[in-house]
Parts: sequence; C-alpha cells; structure tokens
Amino acid sequence: MNKEKITAMADEHNNWLRALEFYKSELKNLKERLTEIAGKYTSKEVGAEIEHFENQMKVQVENIDTLHHEINNDLAKIADQAKENAAGYVDVTLIDMLNGCKDKFLATEKVINDLRHDFNRFASEWM
Repeated sequence: MNKEKITAMADEHNNWLRALEFYKSELKNLKERLTEIAGKYTSKEVGAEIEHFENQMKVQVENIDTLHHEINNDLAKIADQAKENAAGYVDVTLIDMLNGCKDKFLATEKVINDLRHDFNRFASEWM
C-alpha cells in the first residue's frame, strides 16, 4: 500500500496557503496601481482595459478565497488521518481524493502570473 508522510503533505498545503496570501497581496498592489492609472486617464480605450483588469483581479481574489477554503478542508482531512495513524503516514487513496488542490493551485498560480505580466505591460504603457 502506497503511503505518504503526513508532515510532507501538510507542509505542501501550508506552502500553498502562504503563496495564496502573497498572490492576494500582489493583486491588492496591482489594484492600487490600476486605480492610479484610472485617475490619470479617462479615454474609452484605457477605460475598457481598466475594467478588464479590475474584473480579472476581482475574479482571481475570489478564486484565491475558494482555493484557500479547499486547502484548509484538505488540511483538516490530513489532520484526521494523522489522529488515526500513529505512524505519521496518509494512504495514497486519500491523497487521490483530496480535491486536486495541487492542480488547482498550479492553475491559479499560472493565471495570476499571466494576469500580472499582462497588467505590467499595460501599466508600463500608461503610467
């Protein structure tokens, strides 16, 4: 039977939570820069892009909050397994059932990084 160390899984989940907090903070900083640009320019061209980035940032903050909740649920399942298994290992079947948080985290990370790069290109043009 395949098993994985509980502490390794918990550490990975906690790393994701820290990264999500960083990304949420980063989105807040980008939103502040976006507000600054919006205050300087009122043309429709810039307005449409500002609205696009504003919407994308809002969606990503919501995605972060949802994923944060899922990761915390996974950590609760891991903690339950730790209580049941004194050896400190989680059965791989549980790992497979854990919401696919790693894939969701990596996908979220990619979307946020892409958004950040797109926004930085936009901001460099208008700041």
